[in-house]
Amino acid sequence: MQVLSEKNRRLAEDIRQEIIGEADLSRDLSDEEIRSHIRERLLNEGHEHAIPLQERLAMEQRIFNSLRKLDVLQELLEDDEITEIMVNGPDNIFIEKAGKLYRSPLRFSSAEKLSDVIQQIAAERNKIVNESSPIVDTRLSDGSRINIILPPVSLNEGIITIRRFPKDPVTMKKLLEFGSISPEIVEFLKILVRARYNIFISGGTGSGKTTFLNALTEFIPKSERVITIEDSAELQLIGIDNLVRLEARDRNLEGNLEVTIRDLVRASLRMRPDRIIVGECRGAEALEVLQASNTGHDGSMSTGHANSARDMLSRLEVMVLMGSVELPVAAIRSQIASGIDILVHLGRLADRSRKLLEISEIMGMEDGEIVTSTIFKYDGAGGWEHTGKLSHTQKLLMAGLYQDARK
Repeated sequence: MQVLSEKNRRLAEDIRQEIIGEADLSRDLSDEEIRSHIRERLLNEGHEHAIPLQERLAMEQRIFNSLRKLDVLQELLEDDEITEIMVNGPDNIFIEKAGKLYRSPLRFSSAEKLSDVIQQIAAERNKIVNESSPIVDTRLSDGSRINIILPPVSLNEGIITIRRFPKDPVTMKKLLEFGSISPEIVEFLKILVRARYNIFISGGTGSGKTTFLNALTEFIPKSERVITIEDSAELQLIGIDNLVRLEARDRNLEGNLEVTIRDLVRASLRMRPDRIIVGECRGAEALEVLQASNTGHDGSMSTGHANSARDMLSRLEVMVLMGSVELPVAAIRSQIASGIDILVHLGRLADRSRKLLEISEIMGMEDGEIVTSTIFKYDGAGGWEHTGKLSHTQKLLMAGLYQDARK
């Protein structure tokens, strides 16, 4: 990442403004013509101020990005090692690399330029973000997840948070190489997925829930019809020919045309799914997810935020109540106990590595409480304890996988 001097940064901004003033960028000039104009001006300036080659090339790219792409964000987005980008106003940009946070030397030329980039990002996905609707979640064409917050909610001008995902999906093989999981657990989960156990993945922010869910789907038989439902499409299922991807839609300026996760789950039930995969349960849609699992759609999967597998059960209760305050808690717990077979809990350790921390089986109800049994647990030293056996084996028997699970 080439850092420009303050003088050259101002010069780059002056050249950008000159080109904007001289041409209709959206209609008249191709990308190559824009680059040619930039290059010509920089060469002229170089004769007078002797700009070093590397800095001149960096200035050319910086000006081009500000005219046709996402300004300084573009340079960060092209660095595959960056996993998170945090823009706290025009002058404060932070990045995450290899699990560590760094302050970037890059900055926007002005608050107005940052605002322009925010509107460009939102417009690409037909999203509206303004003072009346200052919070929006969207994504880039490469699947990166974006959260935008504007004033008056934000006191730092515009805020952009970008969660990036690898170009190639993380497979179970890669998770093994990372030490996030053991071969024994991989085989165990493979059999559970093939036998159509309903699996719910929990974990804190940045624990790798979406990545793990995506890796888990590689065990789904290729002949099945799979429907994925997400707020912002991130899952990258590979090898499933009969795949339907659904994405929620925000309401428009008139407050109409909203399509929620709940709406999509209901619609998916009429689409003859073999499996329904909901990227993340955040609210009232949890009720529909549980009902789908309880009405013959075995093999369903989803994720949710929680600090432990046990906490995930409590959070699911709260999420269901958000959608139906009339349901008694006992009925909700019964729905959870019968709709979810396996809880997989993930976490991020002090060294920033991501690990599978626990696999628990939901045993049923006892004295009005959901009873769970731990099958695998991370020992804190790089290994996993096999603390129990799968008790409910009916699905294994029906799938002809009982003997495989006992090996």
